[in-house]
Amino acid sequence: MVMTPADHQEGQNARLMPQDLAIDTLGRCLLPSPVTRHLGQRGVKFVGEADKVLFDDSISSLSLSLGQTITDPSSLPAFELAGPRDKIFFDPRTLRCGIVTCGGLAPGLNNVIRGIVLELWAGYGVRQIVGYRFGYEGLIARLGHQPMVLTPESVASIHHEGGTVLGTSRGAQDAGEMVDNLEANGIGILFVLGGDGSMNGALSLSAEIARRGLRIGIIGVPKTIDNDVPFIDRSFGFVSAYSAAVDVIHSARIEALAARNGIGMVKLMGRHAGFLACQAALASTEADLVLIPEVPVVLEGNNGVFACIERVLARKGHVVIVVAEGAAQNLIVDPDAAPGRVGSRDKSGNAKLKDIGVFLRDQILAHFETEGRETTVKYIDPSYTIRSIPACPSDSVYCWDMARNAVHAGLAGNTAMLIGRWHGHFVHVPMALASSKTRTVDPDGDLWMSVIESTGQPREFA
Repeated sequence: MVMTPADHQEGQNARLMPQDLAIDTLGRCLLPSPVTRHLGQRGVKFVGEADKVLFDDSISSLSLSLGQTITDPSSLPAFELAGPRDKIFFDPRTLRCGIVTCGGLAPGLNNVIRGIVLELWAGYGVRQIVGYRFGYEGLIARLGHQPMVLTPESVASIHHEGGTVLGTSRGAQDAGEMVDNLEANGIGILFVLGGDGSMNGALSLSAEIARRGLRIGIIGVPKTIDNDVPFIDRSFGFVSAYSAAVDVIHSARIEALAARNGIGMVKLMGRHAGFLACQAALASTEADLVLIPEVPVVLEGNNGVFACIERVLARKGHVVIVVAEGAAQNLIVDPDAAPGRVGSRDKSGNAKLKDIGVFLRDQILAHFETEGRETTVKYIDPSYTIRSIPACPSDSVYCWDMARNAVHAGLAGNTAMLIGRWHGHFVHVPMALASSKTRTVDPDGDLWMSVIESTGQPREFA
């Protein structure tokens, strides 16, 4: 994959070759699919190998291709379309499948677990399904976490609860030990529900499986309420999370209204990407200022944060601020990051973020105290609250579609891939491609422009 500095943040202009979007397989599909017995012959629309979704379907891109007299459609980069195949790789009568959930919580995890189990059981007749406990730790036999036997009855109502019935954990585990476990337990397909770190772990699993010449499929269902997985237009749980954040922003506004020169501030998740903060602010219609990691933050100056707050206070008498957790990290002095010292990191290897909410609250209070102006700042951090709720109806439907397409992909012998949605179609995305970068808000794109128009804040702080 060749990337240029001018590439669009979300990958629309990335120079991809068809081979970059190719999906690895375990072998030829020779067995007739049993899905027809479940839905009836007329109820199944099988997906053919030639069914693909163009990576870039814009007029300008197609015109360029036609101008180069490209007559072979296969020469255009395109994602493999998801869905049931008429021939499958695994024999469902002997197949044993595993499911693991990794990383932080997100609304919809239980929905996806339930969906995978139901599709395996009813759609294909698979009767051996286990859930590994506490993330990748569950694949390390010496840690003693016993897998859960999963059946339609055991998962029947889990989607009504947030979190994950399997439990989760962070941190890498030894790929060799994990593959030993999968091989010893006769696992044919492992479904991995997780974010970027989890998918990197799944890639390590796939590489070790390939090195040993085993036929074990690894299928990913991307999970992150940050919505920062590239080449996927939406992660499950994202809509639920920003919908819940709307209520929190409303509460911040009520708190701000109740005080003279009141300032309500809400910190939302978003380590590297501000999608959650932007969407929640737009949906609430009550935010006056949005701060995200992609746009540098300046406190002082005519277009700095302090000046923006002062202008809104003069106009409305109160201010509502929405800030992503990864915003303005460069403004906070971290004693652990002093020369010669390494800042602290979590079990996934990510640098621990400094608390921008507490920092901003203290800076705002200090600024207005210097100005001789009394203000009240009410700071709310609902991060763990909004990620642990059950999926909303929209996400519930989306989770079901992700789950059943993950099963179709796995039974067809695909591996080292994840399920995504691109241009309105569910597609197969190579894990290596999805792990190659992080999707972020484009400061020149429509989403950020929409935030600016909604809040009235400056495009850039200065």
